[in-house]
Amino acid sequence: MSMIPENLENGSFVAGKLPSGCVFCGPGRKMVLFVTGLCDADCFYCPLSEHKKNLDVIYADEMPANSDEDILEEARLIGAMGTGITGGDPLKVLGRTVHYIGLLKEHFGKGHHIHLYTASFDPEKVRMLADAGLDEIRFHPPPGTWKNFGKTGLNERLKEILELPLDIGFEIPVFPDMKEDIRALIEHLDSAGVKFINLNELEFSETNYGALLERGYRMKSDIESAVAGSEKVAREIVRGQKSK
Repeated sequence: MSMIPENLENGSFVAGKLPSGCVFCGPGRKMVLFVTGLCDADCFYCPLSEHKKNLDVIYADEMPANSDEDILEEARLIGAMGTGITGGDPLKVLGRTVHYIGLLKEHFGKGHHIHLYTASFDPEKVRMLADAGLDEIRFHPPPGTWKNFGKTGLNERLKEILELPLDIGFEIPVFPDMKEDIRALIEHLDSAGVKFINLNELEFSETNYGALLERGYRMKSDIESAVAGSEKVAREIVRGQKSK
């Protein structure tokens, strides 16, 4: 079914209900907690900078965090109403991630909304996150799985994860030449009961530009780091337009 996207103030757009984890991000009321740069996914489009990528470092809103108090202080300073936990892959340091979820819930209350990004589809590890108080999780599946995700082993793990008491969504970058793969993924996830999918505009960074150029992607303009065609394709997908 076609949907007309609603434009948001920050240049993004939404069709349907905005995910809970996004509600406080627009006005800057969520702290970004980077728990490690370690990750097994090895995505060619990974935008992480050289001082984070593949390094076991911790940052709270781009400030190095050397203690629990550093993290709590940053959350207090910005008046955080929630936290987005990211990496790397937070599940690579599961004990640390579980600790931080508990720390934030203990100090700021159950209403402090916490969402997390991961490329790991491990039901038992996700269960531990849910038990610790995680509210929402966003999965990053490899692009090669998008077209036939329902036939992959990841889908079998997703079935177990969907039984857990937390909001489950997906988040992927929009490659202009993968429109039909993205459509197929969205259709499957919708039928499977996944709550939402976020489509990110693909962007060049200091660490991924070589890989993107090799694959034929180009910048939208001389003053923008976004990949040409990424936003356009995202809007077409949301509106339900046919490929041309």
